Amino acid sequence: MVDDTERGERGGAYRVLARKYRPTSFDDLIGQEAMVRTLTNAFETGRIAQAWMLTGVRGVGKTTTARILARALNYRTATIDQPTIHMREEGVDDRAIMEGRHVDVVEMDAASHTGIDDIREIIAQVRYRPVSARYKVYIIDEVHMLSTQAFNGLLKTLEEPPEHVKFVFATTEIRKVPITVLSRCQRFDLRRVEAGVLMAHLQRIATAEGVAAEDEALRLVARAAEGSVRDALSLMDQAIAHGAGAVEAEAVRAMLGLADRGRIIDLFEHLMRGDAAGALAEFREQFAAGADPVVVLSDLADFTHLVSSLRFVPEQAKDAALSPAEATRGLDLSQRLSVRALSQVWQMLLRAIDEARQAAAPRQAAEMALIRLAYAADLPDPIELARLAHDGTAPAVPAAASGAGRDAPPPAPRLEAGGSGGAAALRVQAPAPSPASAPAPASHLTLAASRAAAAPPAPRAEAPPTPAAPPIRSIADLILLAEEKRDSFARVALRRYIRPVHVEDGRIEIELTESAPRTLPGDLQKRLLDWTGRRWVVSIASSGGEPTLEEREASRRHSLVSDAELDPEVAAILKAMPGAKVIDVRLRADLLAAEQAASEALPVSADAAELAADPSLLADDED
Repeated sequence: MVDDTERGERGGAYRVLARKYRPTSFDDLIGQEAMVRTLTNAFETGRIAQAWMLTGVRGVGKTTTARILARALNYRTATIDQPTIHMREEGVDDRAIMEGRHVDVVEMDAASHTGIDDIREIIAQVRYRPVSARYKVYIIDEVHMLSTQAFNGLLKTLEEPPEHVKFVFATTEIRKVPITVLSRCQRFDLRRVEAGVLMAHLQRIATAEGVAAEDEALRLVARAAEGSVRDALSLMDQAIAHGAGAVEAEAVRAMLGLADRGRIIDLFEHLMRGDAAGALAEFREQFAAGADPVVVLSDLADFTHLVSSLRFVPEQAKDAALSPAEATRGLDLSQRLSVRALSQVWQMLLRAIDEARQAAAPRQAAEMALIRLAYAADLPDPIELARLAHDGTAPAVPAAASGAGRDAPPPAPRLEAGGSGGAAALRVQAPAPSPASAPAPASHLTLAASRAAAAPPAPRAEAPPTPAAPPIRSIADLILLAEEKRDSFARVALRRYIRPVHVEDGRIEIELTESAPRTLPGDLQKRLLDWTGRRWVVSIASSGGEPTLEEREASRRHSLVSDAELDPEVAAILKAMPGAKVIDVRLRADLLAAEQAASEALPVSADAAELAADPSLLADDED
């Protein structure tokens, strides 16, 4: 993996495993087979890129891969003098490159060199040929930290670099890198290393170090590392020190604050049975052994996810990262629990984890969450509730609520929010019968999928049919409908922006004005669906539309004003008053129609009714 000199101690100083076993060639990289295959083919065919972008989570080998690339580009021995991926022996420049001290391989941390001045320095240096190596390689780590000006200054050089210059970028935030930079690079996404591969890697290192390591301990370390090789080696270093030269599962659990995985499964089964007392007793034993309450809840959520996954992908039980207990018992539980129950437990655990993290007393918050889970586990599902409501019977008291078999008073009625159609309502749930009169709950998981065989609920009575809406055959009908729905925006849009081509019930073809909003057709289609209860086809025509209603009114008003100005009497008035002009013309028929509509809309007062019955009262008042 690495040479003896790299493994040895320098000046008596201890080298951590993450540095001691750092890969020096592509053969040492683990979990990145796709990238290695692509680079191998590129080097062998001479299709070597001018820039690479390496992205991935922390600790998967981005900076190490960049150094190995620099070594491969400048590989030179007594027999080989060309870029190659196959580096069987140490080359002339290899040691200086891998230690980060070669003059032609420049490493820059973009987190501390973010400005345009740093990029200008690189641009000024790329014109000079390398001192001793074949290529001058610039490795920029955390490249997403560069400023916008720095990225812009790098674009031209990155697109057309000199033949002797290569760029290698590394980042954990690929979305923060401008697309103009990404388009000029070959991108490689370094994957998280699978737990099984990581366990085998840790076992090889333990053997090389002469450390006895249990498989379960390595499994815990690999799982805690979450695919990061560097994190796994750091935890391995810590576990060796914690166990005084041996890596044991119990020591690793104590170091990480984890509970035994088998006990997590026991706690999960207690909760699924609705056994709150047993769940609290198990949790307190784990807490006394040093388990963190938040970690326990997280492990419960992790196991819930595992059970849900095994229900659909049973082959996952063969994963090397799973212990035999997890694989066997998880597969069994996946067949006995319903997806609805697992989803409900998952949501409650996510909320409980946040509550425990924010609580002043995480243990108390975790215990309250476990009580809620145990109580919810024994509640009947909606299908069973519908059957009970149809039969007129009440469900038995849940085990968690009845004190797990002890004498307890019947629960008080509970007020629950309910209702339909958005209206809030309160319904009183009658108290369940006492344990003495109700049959004892069966000793099985109450959230099991066997409840799915319950009888379906009784069909609901059909609502009376609503009267059909009047047909729509013109834009005027649409405007009347918009006024009826009190939608002023739609009414204005219909009058101002729509030139009708063809209107029929269920289909509209229109031409839009130049100032019409782009979203108007979709908004109109949605409003028509809400107003009429059926889908409408709204098509757009490029021409052939009639004038809008506002255009018609403006044309009519202009015609009336022109006719009025041509009237002899009006013309005489305009001539006698310089600067006067006709602004508007109101026809008497329109005014009478508007007054009649207003009178029909307003209620008639008692005085008006009396006046209408006896017009002589008006004459008396005038006298």
